[in-house]
Amino acid sequence: MSTVLVLNGPNLNLLGTREPAIYGSTTLADVEALCRTEAEKHGLDVDFRQSNHEGVLVDWIHEAGRAHAAGTLKGVVFNAGAYTHTSLALADATRGTGIPLIEVHITNVHAREAVRHHSFLSPVARGIIVGLGPMGYALAIAAVAALPAKA
Repeated sequence: MSTVLVLNGPNLNLLGTREPAIYGSTTLADVEALCRTEAEKHGLDVDFRQSNHEGVLVDWIHEAGRAHAAGTLKGVVFNAGAYTHTSLALADATRGTGIPLIEVHITNVHAREAVRHHSFLSPVARGIIVGLGPMGYALAIAAVAALPAKA
């Protein structure tokens, strides 16, 4: 069975308690359960991770690239949080590995502060899902499942 890697960046461990008026009451554990349910529908396993550390996320993208090359990983769903708007390193890691990546944001980043309007990941992502709440993760997993098999 192939796997989808779901990566979560800084502060997403605080979902459910961090600014619930913006991010809602859904916890990261709830998001993980949603991802597992959606992946199962598509015959995929889920590797679900969160880190507040940019270098750890870079390492995980590198690991994902090797797994994708080996045919064991279908793709990555990535909510990089604030690193979306600041991290050339994450964009370079994604570009360098060629991993199919769907960028996800719980909120509509384009309707928020101007600093959140730019994404370093968008140019290297296969697709972007923003503003649909936690459901965006499920949609991203469905998109990964629909990607053609690795040649």
